Amino acid sequence: MEKVEYTCIGNIQEADNRRFINANGCIRRPKHSIINFFKATAKSVNNCFLYQLNEQNNVDENIAYLLNNITISNSLDTWLHIKKYYFDGKIPQNLKELYIQNSEWIGFKKLLEIDCKSVSLINDLISDEQWNLFFKKWIAMETNLNLECLQLSRKHLETFRALVLHDIPHKVVDGGVKRVLKTVLNRKAEINGGIDIQRIDGKTATFFVYRELWTDYFAMTIH
Repeated sequence: MEKVEYTCIGNIQEADNRRFINANGCIRRPKHSIINFFKATAKSVNNCFLYQLNEQNNVDENIAYLLNNITISNSLDTWLHIKKYYFDGKIPQNLKELYIQNSEWIGFKKLLEIDCKSVSLINDLISDEQWNLFFKKWIAMETNLNLECLQLSRKHLETFRALVLHDIPHKVVDGGVKRVLKTVLNRKAEINGGIDIQRIDGKTATFFVYRELWTDYFAMTIH
């Protein structure tokens, strides 16, 4: 019996907000009929949410085909388990929201190409040395100029300062200083202290840790 791989399960919203196209089924590899239907009926889509029922299934080929053939204009939320580190799908640029739950496949090159306003990379494997280079490039206005908020998981603020910001000029803000800063999804959080770096155009990025429900998140917000 031929194995069926659940590739695209979730929904894609048309750009004119008239209706939702549901992809609650499976695509047998390598057929792309559902994706071709999306492409034929809508020039672009606003919001795309992707997940898979069985994380053991390899969805790389079909998801790469989707990302390379459909224009997403507002948000992409993916809970897929990409197998290849050198995944060849193109991440949409200029999105308001990009959320990647299993971001182990996001390497340094793809990180430089993202350029969205709000970016969440959960469980990333980007090294401290690569983050150091990324922030140097951001300071020099060489990458991610549209970035307003970056959210990561499992990072300690002082460890981050020691390993990533060791040769980058920065300011440790006193813990008694309270500020209200933007987080992902246009939410706001009141924080104490934080670490500031400054871009060459004068914009400031603040690194901080905040709690949402029962989870601590490491974030950078630009103001």
